[in-house]
Amino acid sequence: MRETVFPEGFEKRMKDRLGNDWPKFAEAHRQPAPVSIRINPAKSTPLNSEKIPWTDFGYSLTERPAFTFDPLFHAGAYYVQEASSMFLEQALKQTTDLTRPLRVLDLCAAPGGKSTHLLSLLSENSLLVSNEVIRSRATILAENICKWGNINVIVTNNDPEDFKNLTGFFDVIVVDAPCSGEGLFRKNPEAMQEWSEENVAHCSLRQQRIVNTIWPALKQNGVLIYCTCTYSEKENEENIKWLVDNKKAESVALKVKSDWGVEEIHNENSFGYRFYPHKITGEGFFISVLQKKECEEEIKIKVKKKFDGVTKEIISRISEWLSPAGEVCYILHNDLVLAIGRSPKEEIEFLSQQLKVIQKGTALATVKHDKLIPEHALALSVLLNKENFTTLELNREQAIFYLRKDTLTIGAPTKGFILLTYQHVPLGWVNHLGNRTNNLYPTEWRIRNQEILSG
Repeated sequence: MRETVFPEGFEKRMKDRLGNDWPKFAEAHRQPAPVSIRINPAKSTPLNSEKIPWTDFGYSLTERPAFTFDPLFHAGAYYVQEASSMFLEQALKQTTDLTRPLRVLDLCAAPGGKSTHLLSLLSENSLLVSNEVIRSRATILAENICKWGNINVIVTNNDPEDFKNLTGFFDVIVVDAPCSGEGLFRKNPEAMQEWSEENVAHCSLRQQRIVNTIWPALKQNGVLIYCTCTYSEKENEENIKWLVDNKKAESVALKVKSDWGVEEIHNENSFGYRFYPHKITGEGFFISVLQKKECEEEIKIKVKKKFDGVTKEIISRISEWLSPAGEVCYILHNDLVLAIGRSPKEEIEFLSQQLKVIQKGTALATVKHDKLIPEHALALSVLLNKENFTTLELNREQAIFYLRKDTLTIGAPTKGFILLTYQHVPLGWVNHLGNRTNNLYPTEWRIRNQEILSG
């Protein structure tokens, strides 16, 4: 059992708030952090494990596996995510009609937990804009979005300021606001060394600026989902009250089952939901939903330059690569053939002129002379038609060799591009040339850890 020394100011505040529950809270921080995952419903089946009650897709695990050495993790069959943050599902389901086409912005999206969750909830005719301001984190975000396999999403690398002119554009905005990180003290003890009352106050003002900046981009009657991984009232309740008082915003109450262990907060005309590690199998978290009541004139979409189209010959060759589910639009970017949703095509064209888009839809193939070279993203797409390709099932050791981008020795049934699978979930491509096999796994994604494999 590890000893936990909390920052003095934090401990005093939490003792005052929790009272007799403080010893339980402190004891929870001396225990190992729980492990939970959220499955990709398009690639996985329900697990034989403890289900997280507020989501259809989340499960608690009894121990932490070596995720790096699980091929299904790299195939996008599941995402390792903290259980409390999966409550986003309730916030969305209880406030939004998910059957209709929606424009959704995940403003502070890296590394991708909430964005991949949103993709499992939104209709195929919706559009998700998954944004991250820090470029290095945006690259990680794009990788995780790619692994999830949906086409109705673009990844952007923009500051919140860049969205404020998109007035009334989004139906839903998720702001997972940068915070003091008090809810992660158990998971990341180093965060305690960085904690201070001054930082809490700084974070609170920063959060207000972010929400104030992004507010014009929300439609009238649209919802903003605000969340943090901290306990501070300054960063949570006071910010919600500030929004209600200073914007025409209505705080929305959610239905929470009593056995979930979630603390419901009701202060005058605002509502919030707090998660404590001694009450739930998860970390500290706060979430609140606000509906915009003020009138906001929606920006008119004007597309100055449309995407380049794809020739009928390429479409006839490539359309069989995807299953017929969903409406797909094929576009060409340089020599890269991409698939995006037909319904949000105009919105994606428009946003590509307004924002710094680093990934859109799903990359299907590179055109090289008269050849189509399949892209890795195609292998991970939930629309992939596996029946159209020669496939080869790998065992675990072979799969790890592939993910390390090592040379593979496989008994390929034919020459050409072969789709590799593990437990029948696609992993990627190789090009079998007869006398050798080229490993086409993305170099920048390869497993670099040389830990000895176990059974």
